[in-house]
Amino acid sequence: MKKEILVATHNQHKKEEIQQILGEHFNVTSLTDYDIHDEIVEDGKTFHENALIKAKYCFEKTGKPSLGDDSGLVVEALDGRPGIYSARYAGNHDFAKNIAKVLDELKGEENRKAYFVTVMCLVDETGENYFEGRVYGNLIKESRGEKGFGYDPIFIPENHEITFAEMKPEEKNVISHRKNAIEKFLKFLEH
Repeated sequence: MKKEILVATHNQHKKEEIQQILGEHFNVTSLTDYDIHDEIVEDGKTFHENALIKAKYCFEKTGKPSLGDDSGLVVEALDGRPGIYSARYAGNHDFAKNIAKVLDELKGEENRKAYFVTVMCLVDETGENYFEGRVYGNLIKESRGEKGFGYDPIFIPENHEITFAEMKPEEKNVISHRKNAIEKFLKFLEH
């Protein structure tokens, strides 16, 4: 029997990406599947705090093992910004504007080093557990590619020539920050 994991998101891309990485032994559901549309206030100061807020909320609402994640882009030359504010850096979840703001702030900057981070928190009847993944790379000066979401069009991972947005989903999912976090999550489930 498939184990259900409720992912604290309405983002269909994220749900599909997690389902693809977790594979056939899991049934990944989302807030949309449970018709839960309350806004979860992410007022934590760290990725860990925000992931916990989301997972705890979903577990308390449904009683299902719930996975909250908080992800973001951390840019070295911007002192870690946009960080936990990645999704709403230039407004409310408008990634074209978010990308434009990051690129504008990096004008004339030689250091283009950045990394994506995902912190996942599983809340179930046993308590809470955290899993963190990162992928390092560099930001380019203009968007390239149609796939992916968020900052994918300006991020080239280390040892690659193309952006996340130019990669097929199955290519990205082999190296992504979310994949790294989920691998730690899967190892945890094996015990």
